Amino acid sequence: MQFLINNPFQRKASITTKKYINSALLIGMSAVFSSSLQASTLTEYSAEYNVLRKGKIHGKATRAFTQVADNTYALSYETDVKWMIFTEKRTEQSLFKYENGETKPLHYSLNREGTRPDKSFRIKFDRDNKQLFSKEHEYPLKVEWDESRQDVLSYQNQLRHELKAGKTQFSYPIIDKNGNVRLYNFKVVGTETITLPVGNVETVKVKRLYDSNKRHAMAWFAPKYDYMLVQMLKGKDGVEQFQIQMTSQTPKGKE
Repeated sequence: MQFLINNPFQRKASITTKKYINSALLIGMSAVFSSSLQASTLTEYSAEYNVLRKGKIHGKATRAFTQVADNTYALSYETDVKWMIFTEKRTEQSLFKYENGETKPLHYSLNREGTRPDKSFRIKFDRDNKQLFSKEHEYPLKVEWDESRQDVLSYQNQLRHELKAGKTQFSYPIIDKNGNVRLYNFKVVGTETITLPVGNVETVKVKRLYDSNKRHAMAWFAPKYDYMLVQMLKGKDGVEQFQIQMTSQTPKGKE
């Protein structure tokens, strides 16, 4: 589930996250980083969600956060959604370092197939040479290097941990799934107890700030679940486009 970005009713995906992780990439990055970085402090987890529209379930989503080396992590997201004539399989993954409270993306990948034309996209953050590439080193992007730039998954890790630290406004320079530069802005708008398949949950409510009033998006994070994303709602022109609700979560360690 991309957080407050894409419409999941255009996608269908498998639920087994690790099946689609690029094993060769992770093994290679592990060899690079495991010998040089300090021990990790983040908690691994997996979570499952229902994807709804107007109260009806149209699919499932799975999200997994995995440590692949010291201070190096993979955040993966998959969806399996069918709505009317649309079906789509979508798998995304961000590989990044997390050091001294900062998320530093290394690689982002997207694979999509279904009703719409298939799409495969890669972004590599060459931090040594301060350069961005799509399709690995084949196509350098004409984007000014910004040390704080995130991909469309890695910023979610940064937002979560800044939220845990008490921050109430957030702004992230993003390189999106098309290689375009964007700025994502958010703010905390309050707390709310919501009802989910896992029960009543106290949450912190975060709003995405758009340039246009035509779009709106909200996300709910639960302190009980270490500030994980437990619900999301996105709409346009006052009409709900989709809603996502967590149905289960499995922590794999303690922070």
